[in-house]
Amino acid sequence: MAKTDTDIINHIAAGGTFTAGDDLSPGYRGELMRLMAVFVDSELAGAAGFVPFINSAPGLKERGIAARIVSEKYQHADQVLALMEPFNVNADLYVRSHCWYSRLDRALDLGTRRVGSDKRLNVFHYPLEGWLDALTLNLLMGTASAVQLAELTGCSYQPLADALKPVVAREKQHAEWGHEGLKQAIDRSRSGAKAQLAVDYWFPRVTATFGRSESQHSGQYARFGLRRASGPELLNRWLADISVRLKDLGLSLPPIPSV
Repeated sequence: MAKTDTDIINHIAAGGTFTAGDDLSPGYRGELMRLMAVFVDSELAGAAGFVPFINSAPGLKERGIAARIVSEKYQHADQVLALMEPFNVNADLYVRSHCWYSRLDRALDLGTRRVGSDKRLNVFHYPLEGWLDALTLNLLMGTASAVQLAELTGCSYQPLADALKPVVAREKQHAEWGHEGLKQAIDRSRSGAKAQLAVDYWFPRVTATFGRSESQHSGQYARFGLRRASGPELLNRWLADISVRLKDLGLSLPPIPSV
């Protein structure tokens, strides 16, 4: 007999997990696939949007780091996309199914509402404007991703938890490179004014990646053991980290938008 959502929830409540090939209920499978698609789509879109700015970096070392970030994001997407293949996902068709470098008008404020045909986080619908802008997003989103993905390393689907453990370490490194690069850019210009403008633009958009305080998917993730902490809890973890980093750069934490 096929497992029901109640069977899955009871198994997880007893401390159980799942691995590849296990019988999963339709509800669990749907939320798991959505979670993996958001990750894959965000990595593909994030990498594609960063590619044009590799040659905007001020030196060869910085260009090499930028290229490595792009390469690692594609690797992350490939690793999790491979986990989706047993669920009848054709990886080659999937990658070709969307225009990952497409962007919307920068002046838009999408908030948390879903737009477009793919499942990228909305922050990756906004275009970058130059190297300083790219560094700022890399710092803010890199630290946010590290918090969000660290939560998923304890998820009930063991193949995903295992795949994301090394990804968290690399996201933290990406954030460190963003921090260092932004510090150097501020030092070169002898002013943090442009960096602060970039922070003010990206901060609410990165904040929105933590979702709404009342989210149907968040409740389902918790019941299925895919993510236990709520969006506001993860947001507070990120705020504790990014506020220290911005202070180190001589920058101010913008007002925290309600979500």
